[in-house]
Amino acid sequence: MPNTRKEMEIMWDLIATYRSMDRDGLIESIANHIEFSQCKNRYTAEDFDIYRSFALSIRDRLVEFWNDTQQTYQKKQCKQVYYFSLEYLIGRSLKNNLLNLGIMNAGGDAIRKIGYDLEELQELEHDAGLGNGGLGRLAACFLESMATLQLPAHGYGIRY
Repeated sequence: MPNTRKEMEIMWDLIATYRSMDRDGLIESIANHIEFSQCKNRYTAEDFDIYRSFALSIRDRLVEFWNDTQQTYQKKQCKQVYYFSLEYLIGRSLKNNLLNLGIMNAGGDAIRKIGYDLEELQELEHDAGLGNGGLGRLAACFLESMATLQLPAHGYGIRY
């Protein structure tokens, strides 16, 4: 265990730097995930590995904002909504995350630069639907509305 908080500052300083949102930064992140998250290389990586590495690269960037949000909630000691539903029909997330991060063009450029088509890659994503109808869509709409209103809300469900 570190003896002082000052020793931990080295790590916290590294975390304080945000990942690049441009084409080249995304390509570098995809390459890192192919090797270190997927344990693949140029000879073994398949289309789904490229999709997964791209999705993980986008998630990395979302995590930075997620951590900032959690820090804000903690500082303000605000109340939070926890919404539990057995069903969620949120659809696919990759395109939505690219749009929300404002990097749809950079993401598309990165994927094209490495020889893939964004639309085709998006088709590899499984639909994250839990449930079979109205209640699942209603739960997703509640969460989307709370996000639009910038309410501190979280959705929980079960994965079966």
